[in-house]
Amino acid sequence: QLDTAEDFEVLEEEEEDEDDLSELPPLEDVGRPPAPAREDAQPPEQGAGDAAGDPEEWLDVLGNGLLKKKTLVPGQGVDSRPQKGQDVTIRLKATLEDGTVVEEDLALTFTLGDCDVLQALDLCVQLLEMGETALIVSDAKYCYGAQGRSPDIPPNASLTLEVELLAARDAPDLELLSGKEKIQLANRKRERGNFFYQQADYVLAINSYDIALRIVGSSSKVDFSPDEEAELLDVKVKCLNNLAASQLKLDHFKAALKSCNLVLEHQPGNIKALFRKGKVLAQQGEYREAIPILKAALKLEPSNKTIHAELSKLVKKHADQRNVETEMYRKMLGNPSAASTPRKCKDKLPWSIPWKWLFGATAIALGGVALSVVIAARN
Repeated sequence: QLDTAEDFEVLEEEEEDEDDLSELPPLEDVGRPPAPAREDAQPPEQGAGDAAGDPEEWLDVLGNGLLKKKTLVPGQGVDSRPQKGQDVTIRLKATLEDGTVVEEDLALTFTLGDCDVLQALDLCVQLLEMGETALIVSDAKYCYGAQGRSPDIPPNASLTLEVELLAARDAPDLELLSGKEKIQLANRKRERGNFFYQQADYVLAINSYDIALRIVGSSSKVDFSPDEEAELLDVKVKCLNNLAASQLKLDHFKAALKSCNLVLEHQPGNIKALFRKGKVLAQQGEYREAIPILKAALKLEPSNKTIHAELSKLVKKHADQRNVETEMYRKMLGNPSAASTPRKCKDKLPWSIPWKWLFGATAIALGGVALSVVIAARN
């Protein structure tokens, strides 16, 4: 569960924005550890094509025993394997270890290498030949992890995937996409980033948001309507906000600050970006810079309790920081305390002047008197 104490859910948006992870806690962990590696994951004892196969026919894809592939029906040769960046179409059947079918898709299409699907598929489909049917046995780490997928896939569940490679073609030219097509494609990548964020896999989340932003920012040879331009900007802002959230999870403060600033360039009053920028500056100890930013956010949302709490906390930290700095400077400069300075100076002043200074002053005074007498006599 999310840490509701820092949940930014008070910044509710319209229903279509419910998948915008900007309202998730910007800095605090979501309490979802990565799925532990299970060394005992093994191919099923029985299954499609298993009876005719030999254990040695299984390919250990990553060399850790957690992801294995075996060919059931040969394909058209190594040269027919798809390349990263191509759009591939597969037939998929996914089952649990007890044989329960949890997913079937006769024509699942995705971009190979973009992490659009389960890692098990993204890693293994590039090893398939055109027309090949293969059995893939994957640990939960490369499927739905410790969270599972409610309600049909339990936490830490290994999956057996039967996959047939049906087609592979080059991805569409981004410059030739219509406004609607570009929006749909960017949103698919963003939603995949949201999935990885919820799985606490922030590196893959950042990858997906970066791909979405690259799509939105690509040049185009097609004219877009004002509404399409506005929708593309909305997708961009959501991706940047969620990108900042993911970067903060990894303590990438400089990158997160840049993402927040990019949002504020387009929308200076974006409360989520202001709040997140204030948080990242606070994480770096820049309380003086963070406080006015949070005040600006609070001015836009006076009833926002989360901003109130954060601002109050930062004001106190800033005061403590100033007190520490003042004491440090006092010690560095060797300044005595204000209360004792006048008394000590008064006591020490008569005795602190060297005797030779007194004699010199007296001689000067006497010399002045003598000179005055001589001048008076001459007159």
